This record gives sequence, structure tokens and C-alpha cells, in this order.
Amino acid sequence: MENKMDIRGLMSNELKDIMLKEDFPPFRAKQLFHWIHRQNVDSFQEMTNLPKSLINWLDSIYFLKQMKCIKNQKSQDGSEKFLFQLDDNHLIESVLIRSLKRNTICLSSQVGCLWHCLFCASGKDGFKRNLQPGEIIGQIQSIQKICQEVIHNIVFMGMGEPFENYNHVMKSIQIINAKQGMNIGARKITISTCGIIPGIKKLAENPLQVELSVSLHAADGKIRSMLMPVNKKYPLEKLIDVCKQYVKKKNRQVTFEYLMLRGINDSVEQANKLGQLISDFNAKVNLIIYNPIQNQINLFPSKEQTASLFQNVLENKNIPVTIRYSRGEDIQAACGQLRSDYMN
Repeated sequence: MENKMDIRGLMSNELKDIMLKEDFPPFRAKQLFHWIHRQNVDSFQEMTNLPKSLINWLDSIYFLKQMKCIKNQKSQDGSEKFLFQLDDNHLIESVLIRSLKRNTICLSSQVGCLWHCLFCASGKDGFKRNLQPGEIIGQIQSIQKICQEVIHNIVFMGMGEPFENYNHVMKSIQIINAKQGMNIGARKITISTCGIIPGIKKLAENPLQVELSVSLHAADGKIRSMLMPVNKKYPLEKLIDVCKQYVKKKNRQVTFEYLMLRGINDSVEQANKLGQLISDFNAKVNLIIYNPIQNQINLFPSKEQTASLFQNVLENKNIPVTIRYSRGEDIQAACGQLRSDYMN
């Protein structure tokens, strides 16, 4: 793919401008976008309603191909994990989560991660680079090609921190959301952040009605800093204030993800602290039973009884809360696990 550009990362209006510049009719842009994102073709030669002159020109400038899947594992619970090799040989992961009503793809936004959360495998090998919009889109298209299934929901909750790659993530969302393409509704797209305050502020000003999920995982700063180094730069109190501003600005609910870790953040005291933090604005909580990663010997999942008690405390404060169990534990489906295992 040397010296060629990934056409999957171009929006319809960008394609139109290119057609005009190269003296092709502008309506070809809509046809091209449709072939790429609705028909999910692997080559320009498959675009049967385009003239050969345009196909040859596209082929000389751009590339269009399915991402290389070097490992694919399917869990007993129906979830499926994919390890993709990029053109520069870096590895990223994506997960297809199946349920009775919908299929959700969990996307990576970076190769590795800057933040080194204690419970996550994504940052164990350090941060390498941001993904380009075409590489983000390519994860969806490759999974659709492999599985031949309709995708209903998109979650930026894979490898990397989406708000550290804000522009590319938002551009990919515009492409995913486009009616003439995948046409996945903005409210079916979720961005999950470890708490990057500038990113939350930017999203609050963006007209797209995507969902916001914040990885909280502790109700006081000391524990959160131990689990999540990001808390030292963007402290818990300031993060909560910005989330309140987001809810007020967007009139949208914020979801707080809370990983249940035995003896660390799962006490009744922590539940009460969490309730005090978030009870006065529109927020809900997902309590997630921890899926242990390899070589992490000091973290263990909370017991079901403990999680239920934690849930009851929040419900008594009228906070919407659910308990979720990590999917794909038998295939290392937690963020970064498959990549880390493959590399080692």
C-alpha cells in the first residue's frame, strides 16, 4: 500500500471535491461512497457502475481492501474477538458482541494506550500510534465480511483512549453515521473514555448525539489514582464537574463504568461515596465484574453477593444501575489481552 491512501477514511463530501478536481462527475462520489460503506467491496473493480477510467485512476491513488485478520476466537457466550494486523505490522483488537436483539462491535482507536490502567492489558506494551479513520472503519467492514452479520451498535471501548485520537474518531463516526453508508444512528454509537476532560468538553460542543461512557472505577481520588494514572492529570472531582456540565449542555445521560474489584473498590462505603458523587445529575452506572488479565496477580473480581449489595446501595439513592459480566472471558476478550498474548 506504499504511497497510496486509504479511501475508507474519506467522507462523501471529500470524495465529491476529489471528483470535481479530477474532472469526474460529482455524482460519482455518492456511488463510490455507497460501494465502499454499504456494499463493503474489497476492490474498485467490483464497482460495476463506475467507468473504467475512474476505476483505474482510483486504483492508482487509493487502496481498498479487507484488514488482515491473523487470529479469530469465538467464545462460548457468542462473542468473537479479532486480532488485526495493520499495514505497518502493528496489531489491534476488535470484539463482536452478540445478543438476542443486537450485534455490537467494540472498536480500537489506538495501537496501545498512553494511560496504563492497572486492570487493562492495552497499555502493557506502551503507546505506538493513533489509528487513522480508515483503520477504524476497516475494523467494522472486516468483521462484517468475516461474519456476514448486521451490525447495530458501535462502541469505542477497545484498545486506546478515543479522546486522545479525537479528530480521527469523530471523523470515523461521521462516516459510520452517514445515511448513504453504514447508516448506524449516532445514539447507537458510544465513546468510552478513561476521563480525558478536554475530550468530554469537545464532545459537549459537537452536535452529534453519540453516547458518552466514562470509566470511573473508584469513588475517591486515592483509589482511582492507584487504578488509573489518568486521575493524577484529570482528578475525579473535576471529572465529575465536567460530566455534570456535559449533561446540562447536551441534555443526555452519562454512563459510568465501574469495574468491581474485590477488596479494593467494592465496599458499601465506596458505594455510598459513589452515590454522593453522581446522585444529583442524569447518570447511570454499569457495574462490571472484572475479567482478570494475564500476569496481574493482585486484582480479583468481586463476589456476586458483594456486587448485589453495591447495586442495592445505589438503587436506594435512585441511581439507575446494572450488573454486567465481562463477555468472552474464555477467549481473552478484555482489552489488549489477545494482542498481548500473541506478541509474547
